[in-house]
Parts: sequence; structure tokens; C-alpha cells
Amino acid sequence: MVNPLSVFILAAGMAVSPAQPAANTQPAAVSQESPVSSATAKTFDYGLIKSLMPPTPDANNPLVGENDKKSWWFKRNANNLPPSAQQDINISQYGAYYLGDVSRKVIYLTFDEGYENGYSSQILDTLKANDVKAAFFVTKDYIKSQPELVKRMVSEGHVVGNHTVNHPDLTTLDDKQIQAEITGCADYFKEVTGKDMPPFFRPPEGTYSIHTLQQTQELGYKTIFWSFAYKDWVVDDQPGAQASHDNVMKYSHNGAIMLLHAVSKSNTEALDSIIKDLKAEGYTFESLYDLP
Repeated sequence: MVNPLSVFILAAGMAVSPAQPAANTQPAAVSQESPVSSATAKTFDYGLIKSLMPPTPDANNPLVGENDKKSWWFKRNANNLPPSAQQDINISQYGAYYLGDVSRKVIYLTFDEGYENGYSSQILDTLKANDVKAAFFVTKDYIKSQPELVKRMVSEGHVVGNHTVNHPDLTTLDDKQIQAEITGCADYFKEVTGKDMPPFFRPPEGTYSIHTLQQTQELGYKTIFWSFAYKDWVVDDQPGAQASHDNVMKYSHNGAIMLLHAVSKSNTEALDSIIKDLKAEGYTFESLYDLP
């Protein structure tokens, strides 16, 4: 980190968005159906949410080219308030999120799964014991190597989102390659689980451009960035369970989209106390399908 307030997280991907794809262009392997019934569908006070959001750009910076590579960042604060983030691109027009409903004490818990380090089963046990649903962003290689874990994620009601086939920097690829990376992961997910992949995408390495956001949106996905993350992915340099817990508690905030890496021993060991202590502070956990 160059600045203790500015957080550049390059180890996870970005997310895409489905917003109004062109007719007959949406892959069959992307599910737009929410598991939440219409009887329990949420209503939102969008005026209140907008008034509580940190400053975000209303339009793209004209100095940013369509193919200019960007890396996702946000600016931490220690006041448990929703953080501000990059100011160059109006990501919302591409169906991208980094915050959810900032008018309520709600958290959207997400895990990135580039490879299995032996902790995902324990993470799932902890989520089940605490009745919390999360999102797991997986690569095709992860699905190939861990089909039973992926099936368990699905059967226990978690979102399993798209993290590409090979975990590349999408800004270096042409349109056909971008599509192959995203649809290849979704198609294989359906082959293994028998279900269409949920419409949520996190691009590898947190890299993106206006063009990649447009491309992923046209494929039917919502891009899921994040408003909380920390350096948890280095498996031989773990901070410890207490540090992981304290980091989450210090920077939790309304509408947080939390990114944790499932390869982290510290996160795994701290997860139960994190969930319990966040609930004790009045937070609830919701699905990405519940985003406003």
C-alpha cells in the first residue's frame, strides 16, 4: 500500500454485469433467476441509499480511454462508514457494484476461490452453523479439481460466481477471448452441477477497463467489486486469526461487499467469531441477489 488509506487489491477479480444484454446474445449458462421468491423480494429506498453513498462519478472521465487498464481500489476509513473508491469510471452504468444497501447494517460476504488450500469445507461448515449465505467466485480449474465442494456450495444455498477459466487479466484479451474465458467457466459449471451459473462475475486480479465492463455486461453478468479486503491471500504470510477478526471489525460498514480469500488459514479460523461479533453489532448477512 502506497498510502495507508488507499487500498489496492490486485489478487481477486472483478465482476461483471448483466444489465440489458442484447436480444439472443445472453449465454444459456447464465441464470438471471433469483432463488428469492417474489413473496420475499426486497424493496429499497433508493433516494435514501443514494444520499448515504460516498461520492461516486456520474460519468466516465473523458481522459480515460475505452481500453485503459484500471486496478480496483477503495479508500479505507476507521469510522465504519462506506468507503469511497475509484473516481474515473461510472461503474454503475455497466451494472457493477462495490457497495450494497448502505442504508442498512447489511453485509454481502464473498470468497475468491482460485485454488483449494484445504479450508473451503471448514468455511462451509462455519457458514452453515451460523445460517449465513455467501458467494464463492470460482475458476473452471477450481470446479474441475473440486466438483464436490462446488456442488456443496450450490446445495447449501450459496452463490457460486464466475471467476473465468484461466484467471487472466481480461484487459489483455480480445472480445472472443473474453467471451471464451467467461462462458467457458459458466458452461463447465452447468456441466458439473446441472444448474445455470448465477449472473455474478469477479474479474481476476481486480483489473478492468471500460471495454471489459461493457463486454461482461453484454454477457449477462453483474460485476462485483468490493468495499473491504486486506492482504490475506499470501498463504505463507498469514496475519493470524485475531488480526483477521480485528481487521474485519475495524472496517465493517453498512452495505459492505466483503472480499475474503478462502486460501487463508487466518480467515478460516476467525470466521466464526467474525460472523458472531458482526451479528452482535446488529449486522445481517444477505445474498448478492439482494443487492439494490
